Amino acid sequence: MKAVILAAGEGLRCRPLTLTRSKVMLPVADRPILEHVIRSLEQNNIKDILLIVGYEKERIMNYFKDGVDFGVNIRYVEQKTQLGTAHAIEQARSELAGEHEFLALNGDNFIEPKVISDLIKSKRGDVTILAVKTEHVSGYGVIRAEGPKVLEILENPVSEVSHLVNTGIYYFSSKIFDFIGQTPLSPKGEYAITDTLQKMIENGHEVSMATTRSWWLDAVYAWDLLRLNSVTLGKIERKVASTAVEDGAHIKGNVSIGKNTIIRSGCYIVGPVMIGDNCDVGPNAVILPSTSIGNNVSVGAFTNIRNSIIMNDVRIGSHGYVSDSVIGSNCHVGPYFITETGSNLNIILNEELHQAEKLGTVVGDDTDVGHRVLVKAGIMISINCRIGSGNIVDKALHRGTLVL
Repeated sequence: MKAVILAAGEGLRCRPLTLTRSKVMLPVADRPILEHVIRSLEQNNIKDILLIVGYEKERIMNYFKDGVDFGVNIRYVEQKTQLGTAHAIEQARSELAGEHEFLALNGDNFIEPKVISDLIKSKRGDVTILAVKTEHVSGYGVIRAEGPKVLEILENPVSEVSHLVNTGIYYFSSKIFDFIGQTPLSPKGEYAITDTLQKMIENGHEVSMATTRSWWLDAVYAWDLLRLNSVTLGKIERKVASTAVEDGAHIKGNVSIGKNTIIRSGCYIVGPVMIGDNCDVGPNAVILPSTSIGNNVSVGAFTNIRNSIIMNDVRIGSHGYVSDSVIGSNCHVGPYFITETGSNLNIILNEELHQAEKLGTVVGDDTDVGHRVLVKAGIMISINCRIGSGNIVDKALHRGTLVL
């Protein structure tokens, strides 16, 4: 069986991190979300993969190439205009000619391998939707079903219909292409595969459902990456080379340290923590659980980092405190940098109000921060910003903002 992965979208709600990369390339446990998806497919012996790419496609193609490093065979098809999931799957038609069945799934949702096997074991007919039961259904497509038979798919229902949420993971026979052409245009100006399936149901064709209790997690907003990161890090194993740790450093729990990384004397690290290649941590730095640090990162003396994502090529000065935050690639942060953390924060994103359960800050790529800077809880800092020393940042900073 082959798999079609939808990876063409930008991920507007994950800005500012997606201003420089597509959502599928956002890192979780030092690996793009899309890599976790591909590895879950590979572990189910699904190795022929078609990636539908579009926004920032070069970054995806340069990372995954032909897939040989990941044990799979990857081909690419470009969706030149993002016109919805049905339109994206339609782009795969010629590449799937002669194939009777395939899987279709999103590249920006974290999934465990068992999620795929649960769908394969329960597939039936021409269409099977994978669903999960969840308490909070807001923002998702909700499924009304009778046993395995899907009766209706409702996007963002105003009243409680069920607690079955559509994961966006599907088993299709090739007959799906016969119905995609009948997909109505949504109010958003897109052709959604859920509208295709709803049209099939209305015309008397059977659409079935399977469920899973394994991990399926969606990063709707940038701060949701912290939850995905925490769950993923909870599954890592301890990997610490003795040559990486200087005398006097203390490492407890499941901590993974990459090649050519040095943990200086006096450091205190409590897992689960993942630190990439070519990093320099400490001395006397403290790294606490649910933190991932990318490649080529330096963390200054006496800096404390907890429950955070630090991407590649970041320099953090001494005596800092970073908590519940995401710091993008190629950021330079001066000494005594402090992030406050708040709960149930109201955040304006894309001119809409959203709520973050818990957050410090999100800093976009290529941002420079001076000495003794305090960032208030929930403040979003965009890409290419310059923040002078001694400032308190209490308002969102747009792309290229200079704070004197």
